[in-house]
Amino acid sequence: MNYPDVKGREEILKVHARNKPLAPEVELAVLAKRTPGFTGADLENVLNEAAILAARANKKTIGMTELEEAITRVQMGPEKRSRVITESDKRITAYHEAGHAIVALKLEGCDPVHEVSIVPRGMAAGYTMYLPKEDMMHVTKNKLLDRIAMALGGRVAEQLKFDDVSTGAYNDLQRSSEIAHKMVTEYGMSDSVGPIFLGGQEEVFIAKDWGHQRNYSESLAAKVDDEVRKILDEQFERAKAAISSDMAALDRLANVLIEYERISGEEFAAILSGEDPSAVMGKPKKKAPAKRAPKAPKPEPDQGGMPNDAVPTGSEA
Repeated sequence: MNYPDVKGREEILKVHARNKPLAPEVELAVLAKRTPGFTGADLENVLNEAAILAARANKKTIGMTELEEAITRVQMGPEKRSRVITESDKRITAYHEAGHAIVALKLEGCDPVHEVSIVPRGMAAGYTMYLPKEDMMHVTKNKLLDRIAMALGGRVAEQLKFDDVSTGAYNDLQRSSEIAHKMVTEYGMSDSVGPIFLGGQEEVFIAKDWGHQRNYSESLAAKVDDEVRKILDEQFERAKAAISSDMAALDRLANVLIEYERISGEEFAAILSGEDPSAVMGKPKKKAPAKRAPKAPKPEPDQGGMPNDAVPTGSEA
């Protein structure tokens, strides 16, 4: 699929914004930059969703608050505040998402953090959202490696803080493995395997080998597996080094998430730079009484802390 570039997205937004009462502060050019990887249908959904949100709030115009929430809904689904969350789960999710965000901040190839949240959306317990500085047609090897390290940051943070890991990294591990596998078999980014395409014929059902029929030997397959594992292990260690170098920052960010549940990219940067979290976030949030979980809750599948990690880009990675 060909995704519209920033100018194309702005033109699409203009079409769908007709007859919609946008607030004076809304700039479609800004929204276009905010929505890389969105299709025309996605952009239409954003404006329609924002209109519904404004109507529910009895507002006469659609503001940036509604548009930001609409963008997140299109990417991640609506918030699920009715879901019962134990204090233990909340703490794990906070450290998990803090791990993603800290690695993203410390590695040059990662996109800037736009928002970090531990409010459940869709199948995710929380998410870290990134905002690319510009549309990119090509993704370099170093950027892909940084993305893998960032994706593994949640698992690393859990391990460092709790000396244990949860199922919350399921989606992170899946995405990291897919990127590493494509680097070796499709992008020719492995020195050991070499500049060769080994993608094979795609299967209807994803069973093994990431949905491809293997068209190469067992010995080469073993080398591919070794290279994928090597990439993942190396990026895990990079994420570990990035987080362990400042555990106080991890604690600080996780505690802010536990208190406020959601922070913007600007607030995240200020807190990590050493500013007083209470000053950055304003008055302390009044905590609601903790909800008690049912005695025998029905388990829900946990897609983990990085469902998009919330960036739908035009890259296959």
